[in-house]
Amino acid sequence: MNNPSGVFLKLRQKVWLAVLVLLIAASSATPQNFVDVKPSPQQVAWQDLEFGVIIHFGPNTFMDREWGDGTADPKVFNPSAFDPEQWMRAIKAAGAKYVVMVAKHHDGFCLWPTAQTNYSVKSSPWEDGKGDVVAEVAAAARKYGLKFGVYLSPWDRHEPRYSNSAEYDKYYAAELDELAQHYGELTEFWLDGAGSAGHVYNFPRIIEELRTYQPNTLVFADAALFEYGDIRWVGNEAGVVARDNWNVIDRHGYLRWRPAEADTPLRKLHWFWHPNDEASLKALSDLITLYDQTVGRGGQLMLGLAPDSRGLLPENDAKRLEEFGAAIAKRYGATSSLSRENPQQDPEVERALDNDPDTFWSAPQGSHHSTLEINFAKPITFDHALIMERLANGQHVQSFRIEVWDGTTWKSVAADHSIGHKHIEGFAPQTASRVRLNILSSTDTAEISEFQLFSIGDR
Repeated sequence: MNNPSGVFLKLRQKVWLAVLVLLIAASSATPQNFVDVKPSPQQVAWQDLEFGVIIHFGPNTFMDREWGDGTADPKVFNPSAFDPEQWMRAIKAAGAKYVVMVAKHHDGFCLWPTAQTNYSVKSSPWEDGKGDVVAEVAAAARKYGLKFGVYLSPWDRHEPRYSNSAEYDKYYAAELDELAQHYGELTEFWLDGAGSAGHVYNFPRIIEELRTYQPNTLVFADAALFEYGDIRWVGNEAGVVARDNWNVIDRHGYLRWRPAEADTPLRKLHWFWHPNDEASLKALSDLITLYDQTVGRGGQLMLGLAPDSRGLLPENDAKRLEEFGAAIAKRYGATSSLSRENPQQDPEVERALDNDPDTFWSAPQGSHHSTLEINFAKPITFDHALIMERLANGQHVQSFRIEVWDGTTWKSVAADHSIGHKHIEGFAPQTASRVRLNILSSTDTAEISEFQLFSIGDR
């Protein structure tokens, strides 16, 4: 005779066993150490972009202001020669790979004809109220092969509903829906935490709304907005990344891959255009230093640009961007790399010298110390090294040295800890025929996609 209760007991035991297995699997899949955290494919692709620009343009441009209070008459917005393609030509020449357009700043004025408010370009005389700055900038960016993203300020100093959190959240979500649905793929969404005036933002709803229409967009946010962002603010507007730059950060024991983006304006302390302001334009040498202190420290450079009241980038700004792109290409471009002067016999080493970040040299599996050596037919003289760590499997290098063989021993010429996406080291000129990257400590197998040497001197 069958025993129904016994069958039920066995079935229940099997169910609990299956649940236990799933719980164990889920627990083991959750990273508990920094070494276990890996970036998403979208984050890997974004870090490969390295350099972007953020564009501020609006009523402030016409009123000699940095911070609008939401009272500006929409009629002040009337550029006479609006040409975003002129912007993109200069941006492309600078070497930038993506553009973030400030679609709405804190003053609440919208640069697209939103259906949510009349405080927008549709109430301005520009294009008889039928223009769309966001659409034209997005089209120009894509025409020149640049990725596109938007900034939509949560703080709104014009909208009356801002004093009612629930009502304003609906308003903001509706604005976000418009940008997410009608302007193509968004590479980055800037979630600025500036201001609040007592308003409590519904960040989970904002992210949920964005992900509904743009699941692959990376969200920039302050590190304090830990669970909502994919990219973290570096913590200053000076364009400086700490020398030890780790992509994984920890808040309250929870680990996430949050690469750093360092924003800084092309004009000192000015995000918007101002008349008679030529003295604020950063020198070319300042921009090169910014590059070395951002991209050269494994971070992302986000340079702020400001079209003038004509709707054009000022001629001196465009020229400086072109000079900047040419200088970086001359310093660190493929044709300047000395590592390619003598092909290596080891094909594995060649993968770190080919100027292709998709190929890489790998240390022995499971190793925590390794060396990557380059041998030249005759001595070369160099004063800079560029190293890129392949990050698809995580960031592993904890300390390293760059060493030269002086005929009797290996001499250290530079040493540091993190490498990350890209690390640039400068040092006194060295002449040697044998050079190596000595990885002193790595949490797991080190993977190096580039090890390039340059002789820069004063250029």
